[in-house]
This record gives sequence, structure tokens and C-alpha cells, in this order.
Amino acid sequence: MTTMLDSRTSPPAGKHAAPPKARRRFNPRQWNVLGGLAGWLWLGIVVVPLYWIIITSLKLQSDYYATNPLAPPTDPTLENYRFVLESDFVQYFINSVIVTVGSVGPAVLFSFMAAYAFIRGGANSRFLRGVNGLFLMGLAIPLQAVIIPIYLIIIKIQMYDTLGAIIMPSLAFAIPLSVLVLGNFIRDVPKELFESMRMDGATEWGTLWRLAFPLTRPALVTVTIYQGLTVWNGFVLPLILTQSPEQRTLPLALWEFQGQYSVNIPAVLASVVLTALPILTLYVLGRRQLLSGLTAGFSK
Repeated sequence: MTTMLDSRTSPPAGKHAAPPKARRRFNPRQWNVLGGLAGWLWLGIVVVPLYWIIITSLKLQSDYYATNPLAPPTDPTLENYRFVLESDFVQYFINSVIVTVGSVGPAVLFSFMAAYAFIRGGANSRFLRGVNGLFLMGLAIPLQAVIIPIYLIIIKIQMYDTLGAIIMPSLAFAIPLSVLVLGNFIRDVPKELFESMRMDGATEWGTLWRLAFPLTRPALVTVTIYQGLTVWNGFVLPLILTQSPEQRTLPLALWEFQGQYSVNIPAVLASVVLTALPILTLYVLGRRQLLSGLTAGFSK
């Protein structure tokens, strides 16, 4: 009996049992070649124009037309930057700083307090829910659609051709999106933290600045950089609401500068580099908070 069982269970002599076929697993790294090529292509599309702007701003006007546009300068010079700085560029820069700080600072501060009121008190107040909906309706109204009414209002209140005429509409259009973003971050703060602050005797004002403000700091930095970039690069409002050269901001000044010195391409690009430096500096200083604010929603 033992011999019969062994003969049934054991494979025939000279033959080996075939190993089971292993399933081929899909390796996502096999497709990284195409993704890498696409990434390098996109990097080239972004870097080449920036490279051209920087090297051209370091060339003389005669060298730009005589050499390859993408070739680095054989004799780099800062003459174009000196020429731009001597062409009232500092005054235009100061005007842009005043408009950006005067618009973004109050807009972010007001939006933060409004978002806190809407989230903390909107559930029990029909008035706050209505005001919140009114703010969010501003997201559906583009600036170009109301530029004529804004122009007539600025003329009526006798603020035309002033920096305040640019600050007021910029502040108003920065509030809706800021309220939406900050409200979502305040909503993510656990309610237990607010209740514990209330049990400790903290007022709503103290809870706002001691609890909500530190926890929503990434969102505040994100909104500030985004709105600052929008106002800094704004062109329509300075074009419509100002007239004198003393009230020009950098985008409008660049347009006028390019029209006046259309053949001096290195000088125009030098002014572009000087215009982009403040925003680049702001991003470098707040990049960690900015990335934290942009990616906070993906980690939940």
C-alpha cells in the first residue's frame, strides 16, 4: 500500500514538476521615460525664454543685432540697467509698491476676519450667510465687465489719476477669493480647539488671533503672494484710472517704455528683470509657507 501511494503522489521518473507561472507585475517605472522626456521638454519651454531675457539684458544694443540671440554675451555689461534706473524707473517702482501694499494688506486682513466670522457664526446667523454669499458672488464678476462703472465712480468721487483710484478696486476684487480660501482653512480647524479656548475664558477676538491666525498662517501667506502678484502685474486699472506719468505703475511704465524705446530690446528686457525681482524675492522668502498652503488640502 505504501508503494502504491508513493507511486501516485510522486512525479514520474525523469520528469520535474513545472513551477507555477509568476504573474507579471506592472512596474510604473517603465513609463517614467516618457514622463521624464515630457518634464525636460516643459522645463526647456520655461527656461529658454528666461535665459534669453537675462543674457539679452546684459548685452549692448549693437551686440544684440550682430550676434546670435541665444548666445551668451562676450562682454557683459550693466549699462542697460543703469539706463533703466535713470528713466524714472524708481518712481514707477515706488508707485507699484504703494498700490500693492495698500491693496493686499487691508484685503487679506479684512478677508481673514470676515472668513472667521462666516465660519464661526454663519451656522447660526442668516445675515452672515447672506453676506458670505454676497462676497462669493464677486468671484463671478470679471474686472473687465465693470471697468466702465468703476471709471465713472472714480470720476464722481474725484479720485481720478491718483494711486488711491487703483488701490480701491484692487482691494475690492481681492476680497472674494481671499475669503473663500481662508474660510476653507478655518473650517478645517477642529472645533474642539475653539471650545477649549472658550472654556479657558478667551474672547472671540483672542481666539481669532491666538488660535485661528497661527493655524492658518500658510493660507495667509498663499493668499498674500497670489494677490500681491495679481496687483503687481495689474495693467487694466492703471491704464484706465491714471493719466499722468507720475502715477504710473511698473506694468504701465513698461508698456510706455517699450513704446518709446522699441528698438532698444536689451533695455526693455533689463526693465523686465527689475520688475520681476520683487515678486521673486517674495516667493523665495515665503516658498515653504506657500507650498504648505497649496498642498494642505491634498494631505487630508
